[in-house]
Amino acid sequence: MKFTMAEENYIKAVYHLQHGQDVVTTNALSAELQTRPASVTDMLKKLKAKRIISYEPYRGVKLSAEGKKVALGIIRKHRLWEYFLVDKLHFGWDEVHEVAEELEHISSLKLIDKLDEFLGHPKFDPHGDPIPDSKGKITAQPQEPLATMPVNTLVEITAVGSQSTELLELLKHKGLQMGTRLEVKRLFEFDGSMELRIKNQQTITVSRELSSVLFVKTV
Repeated sequence: MKFTMAEENYIKAVYHLQHGQDVVTTNALSAELQTRPASVTDMLKKLKAKRIISYEPYRGVKLSAEGKKVALGIIRKHRLWEYFLVDKLHFGWDEVHEVAEELEHISSLKLIDKLDEFLGHPKFDPHGDPIPDSKGKITAQPQEPLATMPVNTLVEITAVGSQSTELLELLKHKGLQMGTRLEVKRLFEFDGSMELRIKNQQTITVSRELSSVLFVKTV
């Protein structure tokens, strides 16, 4: 079944918002997509007719099994393109999201499967998010927020909790990226900030806000 770019954006938005909850409200979708509630309602009726979602006015919306499959396909394309842009074209990880937003709407499954093969079937994108395989299967990795790590723990950055340009610029400024190894040197009770030593490099201080959106694994 073919979908318009707008329909795919809605499907993906419902998938992300539905994470951890049963249904998504039209107000939440309106805020996420910066669209008028009336426009959201019109689109939901179209997607319901295509059996991509279940939707009842005032009761929220959730993806059908087919809708989830479509959403994972869009996410797969987006994250593979991000990986390609960073790994092969040497874009910065703070530059790729908007480009991948456009490329994710390419409909050729053969192209995406070839891209996946060319890249060596990566399991995670440059921001640490899992890349669904061709069957929609996602590989999870054990990780915890940096903010929860005790002093003298050696960790490796595995993911970021947001892909905002401001956050990624800050991480770039501090020399932090996927795979960076850090040792937690000190915790400051006053404001929850952390002193970290980047492996074989300088010591830096990060705020509680930043350490809460950086995910790590112990090494």
